[in-house]
Amino acid sequence: MGFNSPIGGSWRVLAVCICGGYSASLAAQTVAGSEPALGSSESRITQNEIAGNAMPLADVRQAGLKMFATQFRKSDGFGDGSLNPANTVDPGGRPMLQNNGTFLRVNGLDAQSCLDCHTVVSNDTMPFTPGVGGAGNLSNTAMFKTKAIDVEDQAGNSYASFDGRLINPLALFGTGGVQLLAREMTRKLQQLRQQAIDNPGMTVQLDTKGVSFGSIVADALGQVDTSNVEGIDDDLVLRPFGRKGEFASVREFDVGALMFHLGMQPVEAVGANVDDDNDGVVNEVGVGELSALEIFVTTQDTPRQLPMDAQANSGFRRFNEIGCSDCHRPFLQTWNSVLEYSFPEVPAEPTRNTFYSVDLTLAPAAFETNGRGGLMVRLFSDLKRHDMGPELAESFHDATDQQNREFITAKLWGVADTAPYLHDGRALTLNDAILLHGGEAATVRDTYAALSTWQKNQIIAFLRTLRNPVSPNADVLN
Repeated sequence: MGFNSPIGGSWRVLAVCICGGYSASLAAQTVAGSEPALGSSESRITQNEIAGNAMPLADVRQAGLKMFATQFRKSDGFGDGSLNPANTVDPGGRPMLQNNGTFLRVNGLDAQSCLDCHTVVSNDTMPFTPGVGGAGNLSNTAMFKTKAIDVEDQAGNSYASFDGRLINPLALFGTGGVQLLAREMTRKLQQLRQQAIDNPGMTVQLDTKGVSFGSIVADALGQVDTSNVEGIDDDLVLRPFGRKGEFASVREFDVGALMFHLGMQPVEAVGANVDDDNDGVVNEVGVGELSALEIFVTTQDTPRQLPMDAQANSGFRRFNEIGCSDCHRPFLQTWNSVLEYSFPEVPAEPTRNTFYSVDLTLAPAAFETNGRGGLMVRLFSDLKRHDMGPELAESFHDATDQQNREFITAKLWGVADTAPYLHDGRALTLNDAILLHGGEAATVRDTYAALSTWQKNQIIAFLRTLRNPVSPNADVLN
């Protein structure tokens, strides 16, 4: 079913049946609508059903969509339980806003499903084009771990001070290619670390896939000097997810996101049969359910590029000439096309404990091959953290000044569809976003600012060819 939009398009009503095998005897004791939205324990996917590629990808994706789109209820474990006076900030024992007993909003507990925040395929249409796995509007922005918001500017700063992180949700398309890149880059960086240990006193350049992360040198005792490491943690694990480059895999990201946004506690985080948040529910998210969620997210459709006309072609050349592509690398290539999934994960050894694998050249991801067995991942990023200057710096109380200034290079694929821009959505246009760059990007920003209007429009025309998929996740929604 659907309805015609004012511009002649069609908005589909997306619905997923998540009726499970909820027992008749238990249902008779429960008011209708209060039963777990995920269904009975017997109806929920397990790790054993997935492991060893025992389950076809289509079926795993259906189970992952269920985890992504289900509107969780308290009977599923949604929300925190009783207040924990010793820690009122982290998930598990947070206070509820105005004692509502359910939501907090200013520090998580701000949604009932992943889909609540990842629902905009394109903001370049009117009305916006909805869909599973998209970005979020400003109303979906997360307020992470804030302790104080000076809404009335009582401090006289001429702005409302905020000591948390304001995070505008990104689109999730093409995520599998990013995860495969990160795993391969981490493996190379770990090899370079071992090379330094095996050759005391020799400076080893940390170069992988054309991206430099500085250098290291080890002493005779095998101690590695990481003082010249750039844009990555000292453990040399590439973490491509999160605006700050915090998570090595979608699975790692999802564990924290489920707890923060929904109060849904994964078994692998708190333990089996453990009610860590005191909400009366145990085993809220099983290992198999988290595996299905990760596989669903990392096998979504890949962003696309429209054919470029003369203006866009000129814009792409200028994009490269002024230095934008130094960080926004048009593409990175993988060595392989198969993404392997691990549990439990060992970030520095990404090939350990593999339980499932997917060829990302196949639909729905359908990545372009590079002719050498790998993928062309046209993400427009170097997956490296950069200092973006004081103007873009956050004021997160739990980070250093340097950490507040650093962000991983934003992926530009799909950028024409994903306004507003930057980490907190402060830029409403692409031009605004470019002009707000600072720090390491200040020189390129100033070069762009000095261009004529028609030259700027060439670059914008190029960026507007970078689009999200047309009908993402159609394989599980039709």
